[in-house]
Amino acid sequence: MYRAPTSEIAFVLKHVAGLKTAMEAGHLGDLSEDLVDAVLEEAGKFASERIAPLNTISDQEGATLKDGVVTMPTGFKEVYKDWAQAGWNGLGAPEIYGGQGLPYMMSAAAVEIWCAACQSFALGPILTVGAVEALHEHGDEKVIAMFAEKIVSGEWMGTMNLTEPQAGTDLAALKSTAEPVGDGTYKITGQKIFISFGDHELTDNICHLVLARLPDAPEGVKGISLFMVPKYHINEDGSLGGRNDVFCQSLEHKLGLHGSPTCVMIFGDGYADNEPGAIGYIVGGEHKGLNCMFTMMNNARLNVGLQGVAISEAAYQKALQFANERLQGKAIGQKEGMTAIVNHPDVARNLLNMKSHIQAARGICYSCAHALDMAAASEGDDKKFWDERAGFITPIAKAFSTDIGVEVTSLGVQVHGGMGYIEETGAAQYMRDARINTIYEGTNGVQAIDLVMRKLGMSGGESMRGYLQELRDVVEQVRSSNRPEFGDAAQHLEDALNATQETSDWILEKLSEGKVEEVLSGATPFLRLWGLASGGVYLAKGGLADSDSSRAGLARYFAENHLAECRALKSTVTQGAQSLMAIRAELAE
Repeated sequence: MYRAPTSEIAFVLKHVAGLKTAMEAGHLGDLSEDLVDAVLEEAGKFASERIAPLNTISDQEGATLKDGVVTMPTGFKEVYKDWAQAGWNGLGAPEIYGGQGLPYMMSAAAVEIWCAACQSFALGPILTVGAVEALHEHGDEKVIAMFAEKIVSGEWMGTMNLTEPQAGTDLAALKSTAEPVGDGTYKITGQKIFISFGDHELTDNICHLVLARLPDAPEGVKGISLFMVPKYHINEDGSLGGRNDVFCQSLEHKLGLHGSPTCVMIFGDGYADNEPGAIGYIVGGEHKGLNCMFTMMNNARLNVGLQGVAISEAAYQKALQFANERLQGKAIGQKEGMTAIVNHPDVARNLLNMKSHIQAARGICYSCAHALDMAAASEGDDKKFWDERAGFITPIAKAFSTDIGVEVTSLGVQVHGGMGYIEETGAAQYMRDARINTIYEGTNGVQAIDLVMRKLGMSGGESMRGYLQELRDVVEQVRSSNRPEFGDAAQHLEDALNATQETSDWILEKLSEGKVEEVLSGATPFLRLWGLASGGVYLAKGGLADSDSSRAGLARYFAENHLAECRALKSTVTQGAQSLMAIRAELAE
């Protein structure tokens, strides 16, 4: 059973990601270390005692649809009610809506804890947090008054409706429409697919943020508007009215996350004797939907990265326990009996690969959350600096963390051996559940494109170079510390950062020459290069902050066993494009 690693999370937040420094500088209001520790401990307790027992149930029972009603797995409704009443839904929400207004770093830590306990349960509340962000940033007074407090309290839940059958990543192909009624509302018509928590029984109302086109909308993404469409109409006194013209047509049958209802949603089909058209309220103004939606999506991408960290942590805990209990073979020098498999070098390598990659990804994600908090607390040039830092790290946090989520959960199955391939052990569920995270909120290939085409060149590349220099400063501290437990980590880290710098400069040069296709060919390995190099530095930063040798030892292990890949990735990025472009035509039928 998962146990939240609250002391580990607190350490990374404070000493690796920058929370302690930000608190001491007064950037985070009245937040104190005691409050941080208390929040994490309570979150961990609720996750371990209440949410984690749902994980196996969610997989075995799944969400079901019968006679137009979506039923959640056993226990979900009761746990969600207690979770919302405890105020967890409003942890980072503005206080003006009844939230607690804590920094995003605290919300990020909570996301990891909820998702590690049961990702199927956590997905709904995570989307709800995104709905609050969109309303706060872009909603007018009327819409905010109708929805914000009920969503923050957890009485209602929010969703995000982007994807259509013909329009996945390419939002320019959206066909859903919005007709003005004349009273400030709109009639929404269309079909949306892959909508997480599109329908369920956990809350009295479900508030759908929907992208659609107005009749006079220009073509492409510039013609998209955002609408809030409730499942039930809202009366003037705030009470719920009749059913809106929106319903769940079907549930997807998925590889994993069976407890999370992934819905095909129909808007404007005359459901429940309605006149065709689901009544919605515009958010952010006409033709500004994409900008509004990215308010949700950017933070959602970091949250998905945290899901990769979370499910990796849960898989690691299960694998470590199994490796210490499973007796098989004899350790070197052992004469009698069998040894726990954790004592076999190859099993130990697998476990250390899991642990080190989790810690590397955790450092990246929480550093991204720190940048978001600093941007919110800053103005002028400082705000620009932190906005760009958050923007740069976000695709790395999302893609690298979810990539290692797939790798780590696969290693978890491997540590279990044949028992890992048997569903009863639970190791396989983590591997199945992890797989969607590389696809959610823009596939990892899209994240890599975002990194090379938009983020790398911010401020003429100076944002990237400043970040690299900060990472180099940490490496120099490792070198000058002369601590033997770091081994040759400093040299490996320096080599990794040199490869990262050289490859980044190469990409910027190619972009200046207009060789976009050559750059795109190496975008994904380039993002992994950044993930390995920066993650390795964050591991080392943790080792520097802890007098105990174990953190430095883990940083050394990661540096000496994994950072050699950085030079190979540089070669792939700078030399692999021509071979790809020469042969790819054979793939087209």
